[in-house]
Amino acid sequence: MLKNYLLVAFRNLSKNKAFSFINIVGLAIGMAACLLILQYVSFELSFDNFHAKKDRIYRINQDRYNNGKLSTQWAGGAFAPGSAFKAVLPEIEDFVKIVGAGQVLANYKDQKMVIKNDYFAGASFFNIFSFPLISGDPKTALKEPNTVVISEEVAQTLFHNIDPVGQSLLINSNKPLKITGVMKNLPVNSHMKFDFLQSYATLLKDNPPNKDYNLDNAWLNDGCTTYLLLRPGVDPKVLEGKFIPVVKKVYDAYKSAGEGGVYTLQSIQSIHLYSNRMLEFQPNGDGKSVYLLLGIAIFVIIIAWINYINLATARGIGRAKEVGVRKTLGSAKAQLITQFMLEAMMLNGLAILLAVVLILICLPGFSRVSGLQMGFDMFTRPIFWGSMLGIFVLGSFFSGFYPALVLSSFRPVEVMKGKILASPKGVVLRKAMVVFQFAASIFLLIGSLTVFRQLKFMQNQKLGVKIDQTLVIKPPLIKVDSFYRDMSAFKQESLTQSAIKNVTVSTSIPGEPVPWNAGGIKLTTADQSQGKQYRIIGSDYDYLAAYDLKLIAGRKFSKSFGDEPHSVVFNKKAVEQLGFNKPEEALGKRIDFWGQVYTIVGVVDNFHQQSLRDAYDAIIFRCIPDVRGYVSVKISTNNLPQTIADLKKTWSAFFPGDQFDYFFLDQHFNEQYQTDQRFGQVFGVFTGIAIFVACLGLFGLVSYTIVQRTKEIGIRKVLGATVNSILTLLYKDFAALVLISFVVSAPLAWYAISQWLQTYAFRVDIGPFLFLVPFLIVMVIAFATVSYLSVKAALTNPVKSLKTE
Repeated sequence: MLKNYLLVAFRNLSKNKAFSFINIVGLAIGMAACLLILQYVSFELSFDNFHAKKDRIYRINQDRYNNGKLSTQWAGGAFAPGSAFKAVLPEIEDFVKIVGAGQVLANYKDQKMVIKNDYFAGASFFNIFSFPLISGDPKTALKEPNTVVISEEVAQTLFHNIDPVGQSLLINSNKPLKITGVMKNLPVNSHMKFDFLQSYATLLKDNPPNKDYNLDNAWLNDGCTTYLLLRPGVDPKVLEGKFIPVVKKVYDAYKSAGEGGVYTLQSIQSIHLYSNRMLEFQPNGDGKSVYLLLGIAIFVIIIAWINYINLATARGIGRAKEVGVRKTLGSAKAQLITQFMLEAMMLNGLAILLAVVLILICLPGFSRVSGLQMGFDMFTRPIFWGSMLGIFVLGSFFSGFYPALVLSSFRPVEVMKGKILASPKGVVLRKAMVVFQFAASIFLLIGSLTVFRQLKFMQNQKLGVKIDQTLVIKPPLIKVDSFYRDMSAFKQESLTQSAIKNVTVSTSIPGEPVPWNAGGIKLTTADQSQGKQYRIIGSDYDYLAAYDLKLIAGRKFSKSFGDEPHSVVFNKKAVEQLGFNKPEEALGKRIDFWGQVYTIVGVVDNFHQQSLRDAYDAIIFRCIPDVRGYVSVKISTNNLPQTIADLKKTWSAFFPGDQFDYFFLDQHFNEQYQTDQRFGQVFGVFTGIAIFVACLGLFGLVSYTIVQRTKEIGIRKVLGATVNSILTLLYKDFAALVLISFVVSAPLAWYAISQWLQTYAFRVDIGPFLFLVPFLIVMVIAFATVSYLSVKAALTNPVKSLKTE
């Protein structure tokens, strides 16, 4: 019997080649798209799942307040909370502090390497996190001062095949560190990124406590990321409540300064998708975007299944006689359902094989678009085969069960008399499914257009700061003592080149968060409780002019004014935060900056220090002539290779041993949008696939509908109907369906894009354009799909369609 079922199924597929092709291709494209998106989504959701104690690891997040107003949300906050909470709360099993150390130049004998991800980490690091050591003892590796654990990559670069454990290397050519461990390179799905872990004891040794200050117990010094390992069964929300009395006791001492802090716990597994705070290890993902992509995957595969259901039930009338004959000869309904389900399984099986072929073809392109390095090893992952099996089983059932139920329900007597007609309920259901397909397509188009417009808006918006034609050299690491003298000489020599327009040094550059955060700054005449937090950029005299920041009051820094190190320039947001409505009112006012007095000499307009996802920061510029930091070089782009070569030569002359590590600022700034761009590209590509699959099904459905109405069209033509009237007849049904789809999808799309745009401080307006254009696109595509077959049917000679009557 099974052999007979398979033979009949094969014959039906081969007999109706066009419909079989449309079904198989539509399902295959839908399956391939769904499987690719599921791999992307599963990767984004897998971050930090590899830690053995992941369910008990939480990061302490810090919300800093000034006079009751939220000022900064920190991932890396105060140094004290970890040890302070552990001392009084038994629910905490262990804790670890991690502090960024910037980049260092590491060398072992003749081998040198710039380490970009250098951190200090406490002794409990390897007890809490599952980062395995290749060599070394995880219990003691970070216990002693002047010790370091290096990554596998660093070990290979500096030591080649030598076991580094027990060896010593130098950082910045003057500080020896003993290597106590080599860890495997971090998994790509870790929210942490580091290659070099110095012991936290090293940081404390370099910053010894005195009678007035202890870094390890500091509550107002930010920059320390703290993770807790909770004991089994501890409720993190309950534990957060126990932080409050500990924190209140501390901040009561700072009430006069208006300082306040709230400390909360965040699961390590949620950090990658749901955290965008100051001092994150790296830019994180976006949970809303990931789930939108998951929604696209579901939409695409459902659209593909609907295609099958629509075509299978529409073809039901053509198979009515087959069902009638089989029932007359004794076939039971269950046997007919089995046969039609087997056909669905066969078709889904062929589709999933084709989907695998499509994935093999499209995988390199998908990796480029998504930024996710997915190799062919994805075919070895259980999640891929599990997803594929799930799609096959669900697809076979959902796409096959309803058609099987409908086709097996035909009554033999009516079939033999030729009275079988399409069920009104079935017609309504098919139309409802077409509405769903186009509603999903319009929804995705509105979303895709919104993402595209937001990206264009961010990239084309004036930043208020000039970042083009700027080459940035990373700070020198070796010659610290003579830095000011050497940097002054480097600037002077560089400016003799005609291609060099300006050279300036600063602690921060556009495109990155300002790490220097200072609280308690106030007017000297104000009460201590009026102190506020500001971002501080330290720079030489030339920074404001080099970056062409717009002056709206006062003046910029200049050597001609002599005492500039005691002068500051505010941006407009900082002036408003200080309490002035007009920039001119702030000029000449003196501020108390941690016990030192500075005079406001100028105000510049607000500018985008970071991407347009972030609001304007309140920024204070301090003139520090001997500041150490990024070296920004404004250059002419004519003969760029020669200009860079000359700069490198000059750099090597004044900073021997330091690498000439540079980048172009406009590219660096736009890297902030990489995640958004990739999301937009993936969203756009799969929106196009969803629409294509929907049109493929529509093409098949229209084709079959026209076949059913061929004689009706012939009769209408004989009675005098024009081609236009016939086209109108065929168009109006599908136009009504697209209109209903728009009415259904528009409110849902409005809500979805409103929520997504809320993540951007500067965003496009939601106007009629975002809805009208997708509606018109879908309408045109639907009409084009219908037109191809409709025009052909309308132009057919009626004699041909009626000659069998």
